[in-house]
Amino acid sequence: MKRYESLYYQVSHLNLTLQNELDERLKRYQLDVKLWPVLFSLWQEEGISQTELSKVCDVANYTMTRLLDQLQVQGYITRHQESDNRRAFQIFLTDAGKALEQDLIGEAEWVKEKCLSGLSYEEQQIFMGLLNKINKPD
Repeated sequence: MKRYESLYYQVSHLNLTLQNELDERLKRYQLDVKLWPVLFSLWQEEGISQTELSKVCDVANYTMTRLLDQLQVQGYITRHQESDNRRAFQIFLTDAGKALEQDLIGEAEWVKEKCLSGLSYEEQQIFMGLLNKINKPD
């Protein structure tokens, strides 16, 4: 099997390219690519528990703890203890965290456009549709 025939190789290579490009763009904001899924998920739905956020971001709970610690130190999130479970916390964005959304979405869009620039608009739509079909988002 050749590299161009391997789904794993192709997806892995694209993932690394996207991560490296986005990581470079996020450095302007003193952030790195590991924090992107957390912020992106919270822009979609805040107030979810750390456990739920770990599942949404596909990271282990202890990894999520470290990521949230970093975001809290930077002033982008707060944790609120759930009233019925003293060990569980709901995660909320601060005003500073909310203010990042437009800029960081723009950075991610720039990376997407750069990576997909070799495809026509129609091909990009088909590609995204196929990825969504394969990944079966919730």
